[in-house]
Amino acid sequence: MSVAPHLQLPPTDRILSSRTGWTRAHWEAAADRMLDALTPYATPGFAQYRLPGRGSWSGVVSDGLEGFARSFLLAACRIAGAGGAVDPALTERYAAGLAAGTDPGSGEAWPRLTDCSQQMVEAASVAVALHETRPWIWDRLGARVQERVVDWFSGFVGGRTWDNNWRLFQVVSEQFLASVGAPYSRSDIEDGLDRIEDWYVGDGWYTDGDGRNFDYYVGWAMHLYPLLWARIAGPDADGGRAAVYRQRLSRFLEDYQHFFGADGAPVHQGRSLTYRFAALAPVWMGALADCTPLEPGLTRRLASGTLRHFAERGVPDERGLLTLGWYDTFLPSTQPYSGPASPYWASKGFLGLLLPADHAVWTARELPLPVEESDTFTALPVPGWLLHGTRHDGIVRLVNHGSDHNPPAPAPAADAVGTDPDLAAGEDDPHYAKLAYSTATAPQTAPHALARNIDGHLALLAPDGTPSRRRRIHPLRCEDRTAASWSAARLPGDDRAYRIETTSVLHGPWEIRVHRVEAPAGAVVREGGHAVAHPTSPFASSGPDWALARTAEGLSSAVVALYGWDGGADGAAVARDVESNAYGPHSAIPYLRSAPRPGGRSIHVSLVVLTRDSVHPEALRTAARVRVDGDVVVLTFLDGSSVEV
Repeated sequence: MSVAPHLQLPPTDRILSSRTGWTRAHWEAAADRMLDALTPYATPGFAQYRLPGRGSWSGVVSDGLEGFARSFLLAACRIAGAGGAVDPALTERYAAGLAAGTDPGSGEAWPRLTDCSQQMVEAASVAVALHETRPWIWDRLGARVQERVVDWFSGFVGGRTWDNNWRLFQVVSEQFLASVGAPYSRSDIEDGLDRIEDWYVGDGWYTDGDGRNFDYYVGWAMHLYPLLWARIAGPDADGGRAAVYRQRLSRFLEDYQHFFGADGAPVHQGRSLTYRFAALAPVWMGALADCTPLEPGLTRRLASGTLRHFAERGVPDERGLLTLGWYDTFLPSTQPYSGPASPYWASKGFLGLLLPADHAVWTARELPLPVEESDTFTALPVPGWLLHGTRHDGIVRLVNHGSDHNPPAPAPAADAVGTDPDLAAGEDDPHYAKLAYSTATAPQTAPHALARNIDGHLALLAPDGTPSRRRRIHPLRCEDRTAASWSAARLPGDDRAYRIETTSVLHGPWEIRVHRVEAPAGAVVREGGHAVAHPTSPFASSGPDWALARTAEGLSSAVVALYGWDGGADGAAVARDVESNAYGPHSAIPYLRSAPRPGGRSIHVSLVVLTRDSVHPEALRTAARVRVDGDVVVLTFLDGSSVEV
């Protein structure tokens, strides 16, 4: 556990922070601990921080720069937030690092900024940090060092970045050049800001580049950097863009507050999750830009709850370091571009320290999260998601019918899949392809688990057991408590693509899934629930048409067959695995399995449960009556309500 929770609170602070117990002092202590822990890994001139752990594909020098740049962002929040009243050694370390990193003869110089290089990512953090700490670092650098820093940043001018959130790294870096009177390209900035307009898709949502790329990059990149750019450009130079960005962020935060469980955990979905509490970046930016729809007490409660959630689960670790993983080190959930210092993009989660200590966010009484007040159902038609929070256990679930992290389809999707090979193309990253995610579970991500592909997935199984994949997701509907999509399934040795259409209906604490499946003769249909994971092996039980897995802490995952499974004695079971899940070394997945199909179309209805309540699967078989009339499925619940799918 972090040292920060052990701070003693005066009575007034205990009242103001009655839900999390955390105040600004805890945030400052957490930042100081993380910064101090890095110093043993610094190169002699402090230009690089070479942390232990798996290296990225960019190499050790780039990884060392990453350690400097991302931690500099954290240091900047601490220095500027305190008005420079911090240990002088902190500012001295980063000033020295700037001098050594831009000196070709120092032996620890940073790589030059070249097209589409990892250095571009890190330069943006350096630019933001230099702007925020200008009176204490930039203005005190010698003229020769300033010239070298400008020369290094000049590699951006006229340069090419990847056509996604990287465009914004160029925008903020060149705006920093402009702010210090250095040569820059106005067209680079304008083109980058114009480009993100192509990716704004409404209701506060961007896609990160072309395609359906919805994840935390929407908040910690697409919303964040345009408003950081506006802070550097100033109100007289933003051309009215900042007002638009503020309006969009405000709309985004209306829904984003529902992504956090009562225990502070964010929904575990998308790539780069090792950045952890960087998920707080848009929440803090809403307050910094004075555009948040959230009350000050809710902003702090959400942010402090999330930081405390990780602190209580060993983040940072006993050395004070952020590791490659979610709680502890878990490499299968990371991407190859992430080096040992990559997790320090979590520094974005400390942007709230830039707010003065007397700001209402730090002085208002904490307010409850939405999921602490009532059950929540939030339809997000743009990404194709349903958010489903239950007050009694504080869990938030994300039902996914829209984000697949694939490039746009090569050709428009047809109503029927047929044999069109394009429609089955794409990847099935487990952080995007699953039917559901949550604040209490993670997808199975180890290679051997990916081969089995059981959790959160409706698969066709070939005779040898090979599962089909959910690659490109085609959204059909997302409104109220219902969402639907279809995808194309392929099996080895079969050139045909089979259409699988799924509709999710939320009712009370449950998700009911209705699947319309095309399959070849002999194929088996399999449905997996949420994977639960724990340091000890979960309990498992099953019957002919239900399966249940429960951890030692009482988190239960269950699936119940309601219609069309007909699997007999082998129709339900629990699959176990080890070292496959970011939440713990032992994982278990309940699943349903049909008998081999005669071929053609079939309908399968299942009830999916994730809860901290007791679960009685046999009783849940009566939770909904299912009537099938051709292509129409009618669900009737015990309260008399019904839904037609």
